[in-house]
Amino acid sequence: MRLLIAIFLAATPIRAAEPHPVYETDHFPELPVPAVTPSDRIDEAVFTHLAELGIAKAHPCSDAVFLRRAYLAVIGTLPRDDEAIDFLASTDENKREGLVEHLLQRPEYGDFWAMKWGDLLRVKAEFPIKLWPNAVQAYHKWIHDSVRSNKLFHHFVQELLVSSGSNFREGQVNFYRAMPDRSPGGIASTVALTFMGERAEKWPPRKLEAMAGFFANVSYKATAEWKEEIVFFDPLGDKDLLHKRAIFPDGTPVTLDPGREDPRAVFAGWLLRPENPYFSRVITNRVWSWLMGRGIVHEPDDFRTDNPPSNPALLAVLESEFIASRCDVRHLFRAILNSRTFALSSIPEQDTPEAAAQFAHYPLRRLEAEVFIDAINQITGTAEEYSSPIPEPFTFIPEEVRAIALADGSITSSFLELFGRPPRDTGLEAERSRTNSAQQRLHLLNSSHIQKKIAASPLVADAAGGADLKATAEPVYLTLLSRYPTPEEIATLKAHVRNSQSSGKSLATDLVWALINQPEFYHNH
Repeated sequence: MRLLIAIFLAATPIRAAEPHPVYETDHFPELPVPAVTPSDRIDEAVFTHLAELGIAKAHPCSDAVFLRRAYLAVIGTLPRDDEAIDFLASTDENKREGLVEHLLQRPEYGDFWAMKWGDLLRVKAEFPIKLWPNAVQAYHKWIHDSVRSNKLFHHFVQELLVSSGSNFREGQVNFYRAMPDRSPGGIASTVALTFMGERAEKWPPRKLEAMAGFFANVSYKATAEWKEEIVFFDPLGDKDLLHKRAIFPDGTPVTLDPGREDPRAVFAGWLLRPENPYFSRVITNRVWSWLMGRGIVHEPDDFRTDNPPSNPALLAVLESEFIASRCDVRHLFRAILNSRTFALSSIPEQDTPEAAAQFAHYPLRRLEAEVFIDAINQITGTAEEYSSPIPEPFTFIPEEVRAIALADGSITSSFLELFGRPPRDTGLEAERSRTNSAQQRLHLLNSSHIQKKIAASPLVADAAGGADLKATAEPVYLTLLSRYPTPEEIATLKAHVRNSQSSGKSLATDLVWALINQPEFYHNH
């Protein structure tokens, strides 16, 4: 404990596919090429607003901080020690832009963002979603393939909205099954939350009822294969809704003729227009929230007139950039990740709620549960066992599969639950918890689960005794924190050796344990 406290005090302070044939969505305006980069426009919107409000922005972060931040934000994975050494030693003035591009092409990018979309799209086999394992695998594969191939986002949403077919063979049709309420009103509520960022329970009942008319023709039927279900367009549909005129959420009425066209395609035609703010502003705000720790509209799935954006000009810049890129999510990632705003230090110049809401510094965020356990496993060379006996058939996950690559929200562990993995019941962003608790701290400090992993770590097993404490400390710091130890931290380590007489494996064990229990390790900063 003495070493933990000493190192804590000495550490750096931390404060694309083809469009669906029933609807063509590629009618985007030709926009002039801007004289400045998208990242410059983002910074101008943020920094100008900060100046208007009299809020001082934080200093730029160091290369070591940027390296670790980018890895965790983009691929949910720690950099290896050799990757940290190479990046810190590089004198290339464009190395940060090169790192961003490298991370966007890494296999882990698909795993991590399929996990994020799996939360919102409720990819879960068990109650209350009850997709079943076969359907979960098909759904997750479709999401993962879409993310990995950088499917344009309007195509991604369109395929979900107008999908029909077997839930075991057409992964995207599980969108219409992955919700507790499959009535037209329940579907409309889910569509509003997922793609419009609005909570329909706050709408006037007539508004929800009018939107439900677009989904009155979604039907389900079983097949001879156990638990397989067909989602299909039924021209007869819900007779209680078919006699009514549907109304788009912006108040525009439309007369539906299900005998001639699928009303879902009519709705998609309205939603996916480039100029429709119900669509573009929501996804850009979500991406900003994922990368920057909070939305410009916060929470990112709570758009309403009395919850305005903290920086309307910034949201407009992101929206216009997204439209100009023809809904290219990866392009939006590049713009944000290469901005000076993303590279601000997490140590605020003004530690106020307003400064945080205006992105005057990078937020201190605890790692997601899946990222956290993967990081511990990576530095210790260990693995977790994931399985589920319910529902049948039993599911056993191969040992090499990382937590961020788990397809099924039902596959969990005591660690994942303790550290806030979402249950995937509602599709709300708030289901995922990043709060710190006493139970979490005790688990990291005292549990046999963590102690056994530390004992098995190559950093401990390969540790050699000797007087060169720097040689012992540097691999540990580079592996856990992606930076070299400071002179003050080496001095603290020397004091610990004098007081405890530890060396070799016992010293490495103490050091790994101490750093795992530092906020600098279990936060993205």
